[in-house]
Amino acid sequence: MSSSRVIATYIIETSLPLQQAAEVLAGEQSTGTFVRVERESDDIRARFAAQVVQIEELPPSGSAPLPGTIGDPRDRKRARVRVQFPLDNFGPSLPNLLAAVAGNLFEIKELAAIRLVDLDLPREFADRYAGPAFGVEGTRRLTGRTEGAMLGTIIKPSIGLTPQETAEVVADLAAAGIDFIKDDELQGNGPHSPLEERVKAIMPVLHRHADRTGTMPMYAFNITDDIDRLERNHDLVLAAGGTCVMACINMVGLSGLEFLRNHAEVPIHGHRAMLGSIARSDQVGIAFRAWQKLARLSGADHLHTNGISNKFYESDEQVIDAIADVRTPLHGLTPTVPVLSSGQWAGLAHATFRATGTADMLVLSGGGIHGHPDGIAGGVASMREAWASAERGETAEQAFASSAAIRRAAERFGSIRV
Repeated sequence: MSSSRVIATYIIETSLPLQQAAEVLAGEQSTGTFVRVERESDDIRARFAAQVVQIEELPPSGSAPLPGTIGDPRDRKRARVRVQFPLDNFGPSLPNLLAAVAGNLFEIKELAAIRLVDLDLPREFADRYAGPAFGVEGTRRLTGRTEGAMLGTIIKPSIGLTPQETAEVVADLAAAGIDFIKDDELQGNGPHSPLEERVKAIMPVLHRHADRTGTMPMYAFNITDDIDRLERNHDLVLAAGGTCVMACINMVGLSGLEFLRNHAEVPIHGHRAMLGSIARSDQVGIAFRAWQKLARLSGADHLHTNGISNKFYESDEQVIDAIADVRTPLHGLTPTVPVLSSGQWAGLAHATFRATGTADMLVLSGGGIHGHPDGIAGGVASMREAWASAERGETAEQAFASSAAIRRAAERFGSIRV
């Protein structure tokens, strides 16, 4: 029997005494049920029951309780609870780990709020799961961007362009010096722009650019599909000389991502679309810090974190924490590339670099490049000049004064972040 443990950290709210509520959680997710049963012996409990190892009371959130919650809301307390699970309950298997640490617990009526915020995983998971095959170093090698921030964009409009029109946009982006281009998460394998036709139209453009310049931008084709089609879609890209595939992790699932990782010969761009459905609420779900560990173990070479001043719900503090989480070592796995996106433009470079202290990131600017007053070339130039300035240690004001492309960007997107 293994002595290894998984420690899951939760934020809970309850009208029960905190110790009692925590024990209900631990029992429901391991050996217990609502009543002690005949074969639930002391020996079984000692070997397999989840154990509450820490309870730290927190200020109340003031949020409404989850539907169906029992107890007097006036007596509600909130706490950070750490629960220890024997690895022997599920083994180093991510689907079965999730059944234990995030299974029925969201339905427990004694809990007015329940959120999984972190997971401490033993080494056995890294022995079982290979993690990224390429990561930061492999992505830099394939893009030819050996130092500095890797700069990319998303094809815009996100859907509606024919494969040939998409290829024309790709030609403009390559000529402007972009490092990375990706399909939008909405652009999969639809009838108006099938994956095979996009690959046939785009890859010759990239190869011609590489023949002229010696460098080929990385294009992440969105191959998200049913699991039995992921292998075929990957092979289609690989046969055409492509250097990246993209999968929407929550759509194919962690097991789908790991299936792709075991077959892939190019980096996997991991998109986090739909994460808000489990991560946004402070009352229920799974926080990004816990989720990203599972995505990295499953093989994501790149992982979206959002960026500062984004168009979605996350605060700058949450985004900076997410970037740091993805960069935190995990049992010696190849480092995953944090991917910044959502409303990014040149005026955010200095604030982002100052807050993160790293250029080992992939910074995606969609509208910030395609919507630049001087077109794609101006958009790429503004991003390149802003990030180069930030990495040299200049101020945002100095970059604004010296770069016409950044000044033109500010005319469209607003004031730069200092």
